[in-house]
Amino acid sequence: MLRGEAGIGKTALLSYVEDSASGCQVARVVGVEAEAELAFGGLHQLCAPFKDYFGRLPDPQRLALETAFGLSAGSPPDRFLVGLAVLNLLAEVAEVQPLVCLVDDAQWMDHVSAQTLAFVARRLLAERVLLVFATRPSSGGPLEALPHLDVAGLADYDALVLLASVTPGRFDERVRDRILAEARGNPLALLELPRGLTTAELAGDVDDVDDQPLPGQLEKGFLRRLRALGPDAQRLLLVAAAEPVGDVVMLRRAAETLGIDLDAAAAEAEAADLVTLRSMTRFRHPLVRSIAYRAASPEQRREVHQALAGATDPDFDPDRQAWHLASAASVADEHVASGLEQAAERARSRGGVAASAAFLDRAAQLTPDPTRRGIRALAAASAKSQAGAYAEALELLDGALLTPLGDRDRAQADLVRGQVLFASQSASAGLPLLLASAHRLETLDPDLAKATYRDAMYAAFTAGQLPGGEGLEEVAAAVLRMTPAEPPTRSDLLLTGVAMVYTDGYAAGAPLVLEALSAYRTGGVGAADLGWLPLACRMAHNFWDFESWSVLSAATVDLARDLGALALLPSALLLRLANRMYAGDLATARALVDEATNIGDVTGAGFFAHYCALVVAPWSGDETSTRAAIDLIVHDPLLSTEGKVLTATEWAAAVLYNGLERWDDALVAARRGAAYPKEMGLSFWAMVEGVEAAARLGRPEEATEIARALVELAEAAGTDWALGTAALMTAEVSDDEVAEAHYRVAVERLSSTGVDMELARTHLLYGEWLVRTGRAAEARSNLHLAHDLLARMGATAFVERARRALAAAGTPAADHSPQAVVRTVDSLTPKESQIARLAADGLTNPEIGARLYISAHTVEWHLRKVFAKLGIRSRRDIGAVLVSETPA
Repeated sequence: MLRGEAGIGKTALLSYVEDSASGCQVARVVGVEAEAELAFGGLHQLCAPFKDYFGRLPDPQRLALETAFGLSAGSPPDRFLVGLAVLNLLAEVAEVQPLVCLVDDAQWMDHVSAQTLAFVARRLLAERVLLVFATRPSSGGPLEALPHLDVAGLADYDALVLLASVTPGRFDERVRDRILAEARGNPLALLELPRGLTTAELAGDVDDVDDQPLPGQLEKGFLRRLRALGPDAQRLLLVAAAEPVGDVVMLRRAAETLGIDLDAAAAEAEAADLVTLRSMTRFRHPLVRSIAYRAASPEQRREVHQALAGATDPDFDPDRQAWHLASAASVADEHVASGLEQAAERARSRGGVAASAAFLDRAAQLTPDPTRRGIRALAAASAKSQAGAYAEALELLDGALLTPLGDRDRAQADLVRGQVLFASQSASAGLPLLLASAHRLETLDPDLAKATYRDAMYAAFTAGQLPGGEGLEEVAAAVLRMTPAEPPTRSDLLLTGVAMVYTDGYAAGAPLVLEALSAYRTGGVGAADLGWLPLACRMAHNFWDFESWSVLSAATVDLARDLGALALLPSALLLRLANRMYAGDLATARALVDEATNIGDVTGAGFFAHYCALVVAPWSGDETSTRAAIDLIVHDPLLSTEGKVLTATEWAAAVLYNGLERWDDALVAARRGAAYPKEMGLSFWAMVEGVEAAARLGRPEEATEIARALVELAEAAGTDWALGTAALMTAEVSDDEVAEAHYRVAVERLSSTGVDMELARTHLLYGEWLVRTGRAAEARSNLHLAHDLLARMGATAFVERARRALAAAGTPAADHSPQAVVRTVDSLTPKESQIARLAADGLTNPEIGARLYISAHTVEWHLRKVFAKLGIRSRRDIGAVLVSETPA
């Protein structure tokens, strides 16, 4: 990215790149200030010449791109799916001939195009693509983080040579030095400043030289040259400035409407070196465009926009026509506002949320009827919220509430405000408004009310750790006051069951929740269920229904991937990853951490990746890496008000210290993690860790008290997982005479659940107990089984515990420590390892690229390195190498 002030030479450098790109295809794009509200405008400029390549893209990517450009009808495409489509499109084009993409005035590109190109830029690796941006310094936005080169002014000697080239004849040294000092090596300033000086001033009348800042002097010079033109030439420049496409045919049509002699006016403007009119309109410099527009009166600008609206084809470009008509309006006009509303809907259908918000905002301003104005302002606020423009959304909501809105719209306003506060401040800030909105919507829109209560429940979960859980109880009471549907749907059962947990107790809500989970698991799920599946997965975990959790978490991830729902995918990956951790499949869990990290890089939701890493970290037994994972969450400012932080991080610490047999540290962490049991989930599992630590420390009263609470919960759930856990907790706090029977029940119950991590730890605890009670020979089978299971899982700390217990039982164990196994796969980078495993699972290069948000060409590049490092020739051999080098 080339960064520098106006006139510093960025455009000239792009032209140099273009001229030097021998043997390459070149695509050139220019951002225009007036285009900034038209979604995908800049991206369309770049991709339109390559339309013939669209058919080479995977169908979801092709459809996303065609929908974004208005070429196909479909659901609004996810912007990151569009980004992946553009990345693969450019890679396909570059396979024919290397591709150079030049983006000038990138600071004025529409937001979604800038986001997409930033996404593409960060992922260029093996593609034969060069992407060069030119932008103003500190312009902000999605491109700001890209590698950049600051373009400096010319050196003194070169500046002097350039200045001399445009000032022939006698030139007073004092004036020359003043211009050189003012220009600071800026080439445009060196070319333009002398134009504003008279012959007398050039000869030495230095007192009259303008001492304005440089940008003001340049603008003043261009304005002076503009004012020297005839009326028609000035109006022509105004038309060109207001028409961002640079279409000379459209310019001619608008000029005819305004009665401008185009040929004569164009010749005069070109002679003044302010514009060139060939196949496209090109201004001498972007400053000329802005000055030509700002120098005109409001009435002149409206007249020009009206002419451009008439010159725009409403079938080919209805959005631009609507925008011109809005700019031409001097008073509220329902016809124009309605056109903007339609343009907003078209932008939304293409995934242009920011453009939709801008259209709706302007539509509200031009709406004469107060009620309709409020409704449009509310719609604009909702779109602004989705686009992340939270301050503007709140301002629009304030304006909407000054209009005579109906009850449903006021409830909708509360809903949007609650969502904005939840996203921009904290869950606790948004919760009261979500709750109020849901309550008002009950009689107005029961389905929306139910979904809003669901979201309020999520907000209450996230706010969490309120002593006594008042937030959750308030939401739950409100849910139960709703008139129940007859017959209730599975979402009704789920929401009601969860609510009953917080009003009548865990045992009261369990039957309804488990019935709902069974209905979701056996009845199939689709896109319409996506909003409910995360809650269902969380409840499957909370009620020890491992089968439902496994089925539904896999379905949630698959649906989010297939639909391109990246807003949901990070949380879906976290739910699935936690499920795989309990299954003892830490290899898959770690691969999901990598995917969550990729998604976090794409979406900015990096804290989900941090949570994912936290779930996996403690099983390694590495205190340094686990504490680092904990610190990432504890010190993340986005999570500073999230109540789950303490529960999750202290659970992880308790697992770590139990694995290391540091019982005191484990108990301290477990107490903190279990402090708010109404959160369920990891607070329950912190209690499990607490029972183990307290029992090993010889604190039977504390261990028994925690175990008793867990057994009561588990018996209410009644699943094999729950009852197996209850049996294990009972065994750990029982006298030796009865403990063995409970250990055996725990093993039997857990063996049928698929929760292999807990099963392996149960064998370990049972074996350690047998050693402590003097039955070493009987302990060995359990300890060997625990050791082998935990080694295959990669739960290193607990493997070491099993090894030490086997040694105490008089039998050595095979050494599965990382130091004892030197593997070829260790030479793979994390990215190569991830791609190798996906290839071994049978995914194609495009499918792997879609999973990891990289191009298929980059996947192939990584696989070639995998083949070389593993000493294989085909992807068919990858799986065998990975399996053969995994510890048994």
